[in-house]
Amino acid sequence: MISKRISAPITIVFLLLSVRVLAGDWPHWRGPFLNGSSEEKNLPSSWSKTENVAWVASLPGHSSATPIISNGKVFISSTDTNSGDLFALCLDSENGTELWRKKLGVSGRKVPRNNPSTPSPVTDGRYVYFMFGSGELAGLDYEGNVLWSRNLEGEYGNISLKYGYSSSPLLYNDMLYILIQRRHTAYRSPEGTGLDAFILALDARTGKNIWKQPRQTDALNESLDSYSSPIPFNHSGRAEILIIGSDYITSNNPTTGKELWRYEYAKEKSTRGRNISSVVTGEELIYGVPPRGSLGLLALKNGLEGNLSDDDIAWKFDGPAPDVSTPLYYKGNIYVLGDRRGGVMTCLDAGTGRQKWQGELGGRAPWWASITAGDDKLYCISEAAEAVVLAADDGQFKILSRIDMEDKAVQASIAIADGRLFIRTANKLFCISN
Repeated sequence: MISKRISAPITIVFLLLSVRVLAGDWPHWRGPFLNGSSEEKNLPSSWSKTENVAWVASLPGHSSATPIISNGKVFISSTDTNSGDLFALCLDSENGTELWRKKLGVSGRKVPRNNPSTPSPVTDGRYVYFMFGSGELAGLDYEGNVLWSRNLEGEYGNISLKYGYSSSPLLYNDMLYILIQRRHTAYRSPEGTGLDAFILALDARTGKNIWKQPRQTDALNESLDSYSSPIPFNHSGRAEILIIGSDYITSNNPTTGKELWRYEYAKEKSTRGRNISSVVTGEELIYGVPPRGSLGLLALKNGLEGNLSDDDIAWKFDGPAPDVSTPLYYKGNIYVLGDRRGGVMTCLDAGTGRQKWQGELGGRAPWWASITAGDDKLYCISEAAEAVVLAADDGQFKILSRIDMEDKAVQASIAIADGRLFIRTANKLFCISN
């Protein structure tokens, strides 16, 4: 049972997403509340290759996209290892049976430690939307019929970044938001010059543009690359779309695209300040991790306007912070994962920044997948496919179990729906249940 002081803002975000999404669903890569948390109960605290495994499904290829679960269906993006085909897949969430598979594009583009199917799909409980690093974007119904499709790379030029386009779409009030942050000249490609960065708002039913808002920046070289995803924020009746990357955290009006405010976190310019982690909100604050985890985590106040200063920062955390993993907000706490080798997890009071505990996950692989939480448990998985379950305890760092999933490499976050965990490894999708 969540506390009264955090239930109201969570409910507002949940209702604005869509009335069709059910309480037990995981409709967005950061879950029903877009902060990595779920209200599901009776979640497993341990499992093995056979224990608590409801089913296992083979996938056509590798991807870092998080599975999306809604109304008894699992939606997942994937490449085909042999052909380079880009697939949208739908599985039965009860038994893992593949219900349909749609080829939405093909790409032979090679990027380090990544591929074009990294963006996660998103759903409103009736329609589902897929985006790929090749620029393919499509809206489908739950029977697998393609309602509309576009190729944003064909329309707006090369969107490939050094490590491949990875931003997941946001679905908010029947509008689909797509973030393109990139260099002015395509990375190691003659296919594009004079490229711009922008956020695009589409009518989710038709796929047609509602607005296209430039995202201005004075960032340099690789600092122009951003792999983060847009996140909504609602405070005192004002809705905002939040973006981090290219040296700034910014806010846009979701209806018009107008920029409401911006905070420059990188006042000293670097050519290597690319951003991967997305923002998270909670306790009426906005939390962001500057590039490469080098500057810790900062919490911005709400009700902001114009060009912000350090006076608009509520608090800062200067400890181990992620390069890739997005922080988690859960029951009044912010969990920050220093995701380099060894994985240092820190629990902070979300309102004040006070450190409650800190501990090391261990292992030699990075912990790039974002943290998820439910039933007073934290779920993490490393690139080496080692899953760790922690107690979401205010008082102490406590590892409940450690499970070797074996099928590596893994970058996708663990999803929670209908009292179960959905874990995407290199070539498989596991459903874990008590």
